[in-house]
Amino acid sequence: MTIALFLQYLTNALSLGSLYALIAIGYTMVYGILRLINFAHGDIFMLGGYIAFYCMTLLIMPWWAAFIVSLGLTGLFGVCLERVAYQPLRHSPKISIMISAIGASFLMENLATVIFGGRPKGFIVPEIFNQIVHIGSISFVNISLYIPVITAVLLVVLLAIVQKTKTGMAMRAVSTDLAAARLMGIDVNRVVSFTFGIGSVLAAIGGIMWSLKYPQLNPTMGMIPGLKCFIAAVIGGIGNIAGAVLGGLLLGFIEIMLIAFLPTLTGYRDAFAFILLIIVLLVKPSGLLGKHQIEKV
Repeated sequence: MTIALFLQYLTNALSLGSLYALIAIGYTMVYGILRLINFAHGDIFMLGGYIAFYCMTLLIMPWWAAFIVSLGLTGLFGVCLERVAYQPLRHSPKISIMISAIGASFLMENLATVIFGGRPKGFIVPEIFNQIVHIGSISFVNISLYIPVITAVLLVVLLAIVQKTKTGMAMRAVSTDLAAARLMGIDVNRVVSFTFGIGSVLAAIGGIMWSLKYPQLNPTMGMIPGLKCFIAAVIGGIGNIAGAVLGGLLLGFIEIMLIAFLPTLTGYRDAFAFILLIIVLLVKPSGLLGKHQIEKV
């Protein structure tokens, strides 16, 4: 393999890993607050892409307006989903809320099939995201450059919110001890809703960027990326934002390099993600950057 070809694969790995990282952050934020795996997160990712698509096609919005509307509506949907499917079960056994999350995921996929149709739709890629960039002997579509930059900016903004604002302080308090945070006067419901809203907006951004990079929409498009981003969050240390980013980048790098060096195993790239998950759980169950925690009963 030549250096130019390796750099080409490295660019693709950075782009894919950044997408995984962005979506994995949503998983890890919700888990950090409620110790809940939001299995519907991948379907919220799908919803963001569809809303942007229909805003551009049916409502004839410019792409930037369509993207903004998609982020707002998807964030609002995430808040409503938490209020309807998760909040009533907050004091129930963990298995109950997990079953509710799985049910919400299947419900969203089937509703999307009924409302949007099961036939794949081609996502409209604006010209600004579809230009070929040449750097030496490396060529790539400029969306592959935008994705890691946008992910890095969003990560900095999110860390600033969590570390520097009162809402972020409340989020950290709730993640440490929900009952004690409530006794200290923190509005737990508001903090949880804010967390779901932010996580859903990040999923929508991921869905839009995924659709720009792989311009095809279908109702189950969030299933495999959602599972992979959950794997990325677990690998990095679920509940740890930096860990989610590390896990996403690592998973994207391994997938692309698997295709580069072992092209005959390309069809098994999804299986290798789960193999990596098993290895990490056996060697370091808390993840690469996670801390060992005792589960409260």
